[in-house]
Amino acid sequence: MLTRRAALGLFAATPLALALAPKAALAAEPQVFQNPTAINAIDPVAYFTKKKPVKGKEKHRVDWNGATWHFSSAKNASKFEANPEAYAPVFGGYCAFAASKGYLAPTVPEAWTIHEGKLYLNANLRAMELWRQDIPGNIKAGLANWPGILG
Repeated sequence: MLTRRAALGLFAATPLALALAPKAALAAEPQVFQNPTAINAIDPVAYFTKKKPVKGKEKHRVDWNGATWHFSSAKNASKFEANPEAYAPVFGGYCAFAASKGYLAPTVPEAWTIHEGKLYLNANLRAMELWRQDIPGNIKAGLANWPGILG
């Protein structure tokens, strides 16, 4: 029998446990991380050209792979339209480190890496540090999990 104190402890721990647990998908997740636009409305081309995250604008939008992407300029939108696979992040813009561990996590614009001409995003700066400790191994593990982790 559960005591009142034990029951309260379980209820108190539940939100933390849910926040730390890998996201269990009830339905398949979209192939591209959207919040509500692809990759937090950050221009993916700018990671390559400006070497930093740059906020995209709605007026420079492209629909691709089930998501709306925003770009900081018409030129970047055109570059993306001409070859989206060259600029779109691997693992659909979900956290590359999480993908290597077999689950999905959202990403933040500041945690990114370009490795061998491909863009990888991470959930936070700590995940980016862990990702960078073994990029080839993490890519291999992530690709083995992808796209199955979408649900």
